[in-house]
Amino acid sequence: MGNKPYVLWFDEIGLSDLPLVGGKNASLGEMRRELTRLGVNVPNGFAVTVNAYHDFLDEGTVQEWQYIMKKPGVRENIRDILADLDVEDVENLSERGSRIRRLIYSLEFPRGVVEEVIKAYRKLCKEYGEDTDVAVRSSATAEDLPTASFAGQQETYLNIRGEYALIQACKRCFASLFTNRAISYRTHRGFDHFQVALSIGVQKMVRSDKACSGVMFTIDTESGFPHVVYITGSYGLGENIVQGVINPDEFYVFKPRLSQNYKPIIQKALGTKEIKMVYAMEGEGSTKNIPSSLQERSSFILDEEEIIRLAQWGVIIEDHYSKKAGSYTPMDIEWAKDGMTQQLFILQARPETVKSQRNMNVLETYVLKDRGRVLAQGRSVGEKIGAGPVHVLSSVKEIDQFKKGEILVTQMTDPDWEPVMKTASGIVTDRGGRTCHAAIISRELGIPCVVGTCNGSEVLGDYRSATVCCSEGETGLVYEGILDYEVKRFDMAHLEKPKTQIMMNVGDPDNAFHLSFIPNDGVGLARLEFIINNVIRIHPMALVHFDSLRDDHVRKEIEQLTVGYEDKKVYFIDRLSQGVAKIASAFYPRDVIVRMSDFKTNEYANLIGGSQFEPVEDNPMIGYRGASRYYDEEYQEGFELECLAMKKVRDEMGLTNVKLMIPFCRTVEEGRLVVAEMRKYGLIQGRNGLEIYMMCEVPSNVIMADEFSEIFDGFSIGSNDLTQLVLGLDRDSEKIARIFDERDPAVKKMVQWVIEKAKKNGRKIGICGQAPSDYPEFAEFLVRCGIDSISLNPDTVIKTTERILQVEKELGIPRRKETERDKLAAS
Repeated sequence: MGNKPYVLWFDEIGLSDLPLVGGKNASLGEMRRELTRLGVNVPNGFAVTVNAYHDFLDEGTVQEWQYIMKKPGVRENIRDILADLDVEDVENLSERGSRIRRLIYSLEFPRGVVEEVIKAYRKLCKEYGEDTDVAVRSSATAEDLPTASFAGQQETYLNIRGEYALIQACKRCFASLFTNRAISYRTHRGFDHFQVALSIGVQKMVRSDKACSGVMFTIDTESGFPHVVYITGSYGLGENIVQGVINPDEFYVFKPRLSQNYKPIIQKALGTKEIKMVYAMEGEGSTKNIPSSLQERSSFILDEEEIIRLAQWGVIIEDHYSKKAGSYTPMDIEWAKDGMTQQLFILQARPETVKSQRNMNVLETYVLKDRGRVLAQGRSVGEKIGAGPVHVLSSVKEIDQFKKGEILVTQMTDPDWEPVMKTASGIVTDRGGRTCHAAIISRELGIPCVVGTCNGSEVLGDYRSATVCCSEGETGLVYEGILDYEVKRFDMAHLEKPKTQIMMNVGDPDNAFHLSFIPNDGVGLARLEFIINNVIRIHPMALVHFDSLRDDHVRKEIEQLTVGYEDKKVYFIDRLSQGVAKIASAFYPRDVIVRMSDFKTNEYANLIGGSQFEPVEDNPMIGYRGASRYYDEEYQEGFELECLAMKKVRDEMGLTNVKLMIPFCRTVEEGRLVVAEMRKYGLIQGRNGLEIYMMCEVPSNVIMADEFSEIFDGFSIGSNDLTQLVLGLDRDSEKIARIFDERDPAVKKMVQWVIEKAKKNGRKIGICGQAPSDYPEFAEFLVRCGIDSISLNPDTVIKTTERILQVEKELGIPRRKETERDKLAAS
């Protein structure tokens, strides 16, 4: 063997050895050697080096099927087969890939290679037991690079036992360098087929078939938001997640609060996890899928301590690779839990190759200009929109029928689909989560993709064309027909910051990460109503008094929604806290002002179980709403759940940038009662920086602003309600809609008056109403009045900011100097 080792143990290699052992093995060695001392568990194993691959091709002997060899030498025969390759012709590609693989299967390993591999395997068996089970993974030298992932191009073989099975698996790995998808991928990426070599990783299997496994990214895969760890997983071996066979559990963890004794799990989503991959039989070296139990499907795969531990490992790995690279390097990591030992392990780690390459100074948004009938929905991948003719394919054997520009619809994809995926204008799959094959490849290709629709291939076959929309949050929608949309691009590199703080109105947690890239000073209004109505869907009092519900249908619906929650109140607290936490983390450390619930009675009654707890009012707009509910005996228990959710966000998750705001507080006494009620549930003004604001939307708020200033830390003007109550009209009435105008002199006088009073009393004051978003001149008026902040709808932030910069220049107001908090937010 001389200076050409055929085998190196993971402890002997690192990132600098990529040319010898490929990207996957180099990374495994790096982690095993450098990160185990930091607590990161990596199973032991060894690399079969590229020397073995080269000698296999150059010195391997052909025992059978010699008719395959038309020329002397394996390499010359492969070159000959690829001479007239056309990767755009599926049949041409398939036929040539098959011939090359048959040629490689016919070769026998040189004796020296076999001896070294078996010697290493026997040593591994001494550590783990006779005929120990191993994973045999391909590791190419052009793999896991920062600009090209080569994800899934070569094969992995699980539960391999025994010397003979190991050698055969190694041969299949070498042959997989010439799978159809690998040939196509290298061609499109400009890699020479003979400049890429293959190493093999032989690693002790983690018995996740008896527990769970998955993938985590140290970046949000859709928006590129860098401050979260995104974890997905399911029961059993991890192949089902990558292949998109199942819809996994998903978790988001907020990085900046991980190291400070908080549990910043800002989102937990239960996947359906219908099946799991397990060993077919002990010792047989094969796997199979079996149905998951009802208990497994209704339970999270990890407890909170395990989620936190994985996230911490993700940050350790990301920090290490970033230092090695000299720049921020988000990571794509495979993990597994061993059901025998209950230990967690890291199986692979590679640089994330899509969002990390994005130009963060250019804001690109896709906006749907029309709306159509929603045909299917699932998880959105990316933030783009695509439209075209619908083409449903039942299997990969039909891909030669697919035409460029069509919408590819199928149950799931694997690497064999890649030759046509790149030509699609959109992709829709029945199965899979956001880390499945279809998601990974469409993200890399920049193609909008909706995964996990359940019935997309069944439903869409009846329609000629469709629009795949991934620009409306985490839920991806497939609309009927080809709809018009536009792409807006804005270069943020040179946009200055005005002295007036520019905040945003954000209601949907699913859009928060994406919106955080718009230049802003935080969130001036986060409405709980959106989360309660769209995520929780149940009236809080129906959860408090679940056992007393009179309607059996309502009880059944609540049981279905709250599966896994014995205490129904905890469901409300968890879901509400996670929704708020996702918004708060997206804008951390900037202020996020969360308005406590402000449903009207008719809106509350529309929630599941709500009709049993709500009165019928003739005019709910000025009825039992806002502050008046919070201390009332008939709703105190519901308000308690809101308060406990906010306490969890601040105290358990560490998101102390959350400020709370009380809506529709009619009297000073009401203000005192509400603050006292919040104190009962642990939300104590001033503790841990908690500020409590009030909405200024009732004329009494303006008139008594001095007195309200003694209770609250600040004001936010609600121009919609203030306008209707100053002008004495119902803003929902079509008959008098023409009179409703926030620019009316009476309204503007009230606004100016309360700004002056707030300033005099040293209280913060902003506005979160619609007016400055709709009317630039109203925003100008607010700046002239000296308002502290203006909270805008996201789509108006850029143009209104430019207008405010112009007004401040005219008034001689200097630009704001960048603070340490600004720098932290920008990072």
